[in-house]
Amino acid sequence: MNMANNKVTMQDIADACGLSRNTVSKVFNGRGNVPSNTRNHILKKAEELGYKAIPSEKVFQQSSHGKVIALLSNKLPAEYHFGTYFVTTFTDRICRAGYNLKMFEISSEELKRKELPPHFIPDQTAGIVGIEMFDQDYLDYICKLGIPTIMLDSPTHAFKKLMGCDFVAMESRAGIIEIVNYIISKGAGKIGFYGDCEHCGSFYDRWIGYRTALIDAGIDYNEDYCILDPDASPYADTDWIVSRLNKMKELPDAFVCANDFLAAHLMNALKKMGLSIPGDIMVTGFDGTPQASIVEPALTTVQIPSVEIGRISAEVLLRRIGNPGIPYSWTHVECTPMFRNSTRK
Repeated sequence: MNMANNKVTMQDIADACGLSRNTVSKVFNGRGNVPSNTRNHILKKAEELGYKAIPSEKVFQQSSHGKVIALLSNKLPAEYHFGTYFVTTFTDRICRAGYNLKMFEISSEELKRKELPPHFIPDQTAGIVGIEMFDQDYLDYICKLGIPTIMLDSPTHAFKKLMGCDFVAMESRAGIIEIVNYIISKGAGKIGFYGDCEHCGSFYDRWIGYRTALIDAGIDYNEDYCILDPDASPYADTDWIVSRLNKMKELPDAFVCANDFLAAHLMNALKKMGLSIPGDIMVTGFDGTPQASIVEPALTTVQIPSVEIGRISAEVLLRRIGNPGIPYSWTHVECTPMFRNSTRK
């Protein structure tokens, strides 16, 4: 900025607005992401102070065009979700490439109507990353927007049709097979599965891994040992879990749970029933969340490399943005079993 021709400085504007000079600089240089209400306040104050070099709205549109990566989610990651740790690495990687991340939580109505949130602007969106987006029809709708898209995990049976975007997922089958083999070696002969195997692609893969391990060991599958209610069921309600367990003619020797969240609540219910873990029933999870190591007893689980998945996902999406015509890919990232006290006898 030529200060000889402009007596009012950015620092003057920043002081008048009660903001940092850096924030004001972002507005006038078209760099970074400044909320529209803050930007408008800065521009109004600059005009009041007689600042000469106020950029046009066209400049703002050009500076934001195509520089946003949109994170879409039907349910934003919480503390028991590996995506919480994925987001940090993913965001760092795309920001270093010159993009900003904006998060959009898709409402149930938007999901049903196949609509985008009103503040989602396709023309300003360079790419899309989806977390907890397991509605196949909505995924098809997103893919038809023509915006480079990557999905973390997938709808349950996405593998049955041609792909319309890139996928990155944790490799679930091998880890579950190793864990089931371990609990069999510890004496488990009656093994149940806990969780909705139709919830998403990774849950289904864990279910397939569980069934495969039983077949390989010559153990009959018995659905009477399983709790497979729809994911919307109150899996976090201890009394509900106890009621489901009480309906069983007999309890299994072990439960293989679809993730750590389910395993932790199942353990609470088993304790409420006066059962010992692992003395009476062994329990395993999946995800490798920090909570899995502090529950009592510490939970045997499969560790998802969330940080690495964030990096890989960013690289896949950035490659897609730069080369939109390349074939779609499905990347599976290795996960590591962690054997703890919930399965040690």
